[in-house]
Amino acid sequence: MLFSEILGQSHIKKHLTYSADNNRIPHAQLFVGPEGSGVLPMAIAYAQYILCGNNDGENDNGNSACNIKLNNFSHPDLHFAFPVATTDKVKSHPVSSHFLAEWRTFLKEQPYGNLFDWYQMLEIENKQGQIGVDEAQDIVKSLSLKAYEGGYKAMIIWMADKMNTAAANKLLKLIEEPPNKTFFILIAEDEEQIIQTIRSRCQVLHFPPLAEAVITEALQKKGLDENTAVKIAHQANGNYNKAIDLVNRDSEDLVFEKWFVVWVRAAFKARGNKAIIHELLSWSEEVAKTGRETQKKFLLFCMDVFRQAMLVNYQAKELAFMDFSVENFKLEKFAAFVHGNNILEITKELEDAIYHIERNGNAKIILTDLSIKLTRLLHAKE
Repeated sequence: MLFSEILGQSHIKKHLTYSADNNRIPHAQLFVGPEGSGVLPMAIAYAQYILCGNNDGENDNGNSACNIKLNNFSHPDLHFAFPVATTDKVKSHPVSSHFLAEWRTFLKEQPYGNLFDWYQMLEIENKQGQIGVDEAQDIVKSLSLKAYEGGYKAMIIWMADKMNTAAANKLLKLIEEPPNKTFFILIAEDEEQIIQTIRSRCQVLHFPPLAEAVITEALQKKGLDENTAVKIAHQANGNYNKAIDLVNRDSEDLVFEKWFVVWVRAAFKARGNKAIIHELLSWSEEVAKTGRETQKKFLLFCMDVFRQAMLVNYQAKELAFMDFSVENFKLEKFAAFVHGNNILEITKELEDAIYHIERNGNAKIILTDLSIKLTRLLHAKE
């Protein structure tokens, strides 16, 4: 994966190539960026630039055999670690090496994909993957060996914010003092979820969301007309993964829209009408049947909707990017019920629900409780 294949982020490409060209390669870096900003592809391109000796970062000017291996994600000196969980195939002690075939497929098909996409590929949406102590032991073992091709070794840890404390503690010494010509690239969406002792040993590089123009150009190269590309790029809000989902019309957001509309409509009707509680219970039961990662992603989607609604309510429509496809639901009309007197409480209740779902709470009870609270909050006076 060459830098020329990575969308936007030209200032980051320049920084990385300059550091490599001047032999100033940090032993540990933490790449932090939102979903769809290209953090993982950039990390792979950077590793390829170093391992294969590419001269300008844009063309295949280095070792051609090395580049072929990197393009297939099979170079023996490029190592990956990522969140995993038990599956029908791997029933105990799951580690990344058990899932390399699926990982290579994921990188080829969805290099801008998110954790939810990865869990779907592994069919573990109802589980919460992690980077555990077994993984840490594998990392220590693999990096203790000499480089296969005699040069650098790279370890990319994707979604390092899913690393548990035991694994982090085991890797602490290695990250601080890796073997000669070995470098780590940790990738995270939430920097605060990584323990301070790990963060303090890494150089942190922050990735911004992609510019709309960059996403528009990429979509046009895929064959979309300019108007459609512009509209989708705006809705994607800097997230190329979401843009691709919108193009393919297979985004989970389409399901989430329907769930959200059913939910808020029932919440509006529930005031003074006890019979509607059955609708809210049925809704909670339907959502609770899905996996925990789906539930968390839906609640995060709800937070985005409420924020967008408040922006519209306070006449900042140019900052709103959501466009609901559900019939007879308009964000502009809903926005009147989201304001300064309830947005903080609504956000807190959603965050609390996510917190309890992450800790394996009963999803039906959590969502029912959230629904009852939402009924009260949506009727709050501005």
